[in-house]
Amino acid sequence: MKAFTSLFILLLLYSCTSTKSTIKNIDPNAIRPKVVNNAFVITEYAKDSQYGYDADYPINLGPLYDKQEEQNIVYFLNALEGPKGEKLVYQKTATCCPFPSDTHGIGAGTLSIYEVELEGTSKKISLYFNIYEKGQIVCPKGLNIKKQ
Repeated sequence: MKAFTSLFILLLLYSCTSTKSTIKNIDPNAIRPKVVNNAFVITEYAKDSQYGYDADYPINLGPLYDKQEEQNIVYFLNALEGPKGEKLVYQKTATCCPFPSDTHGIGAGTLSIYEVELEGTSKKISLYFNIYEKGQIVCPKGLNIKKQ
């Protein structure tokens, strides 16, 4: 039964996966920032307003194993704050957007969507994360890099 379920999920993911990736900001030469005090050391801001906010321009943290996803997203979000210094409160809300990937054993990856709220406000944003591909790790527009 377990093998049948695994096969069914694999076939479902494969059938939903496009044969061509729509992700526009993959950079195989990107270097993941170092981690200091449980946060990435981010030094640059995104030039594109879609970075992180659009499924075609996710925050590419990979390649990572699935079990490393949460910790690396925490490192990323711990490096940021709201435009007025607000703390970020976040949670994973969905997985979406299957795409082909040579870095994952099954040949496909998905994006994780995190809802981010600026503490003390009602403002919420959704950020897209990709743990299967590399890309420049920068601060999305509308947020600030937290001072170390």
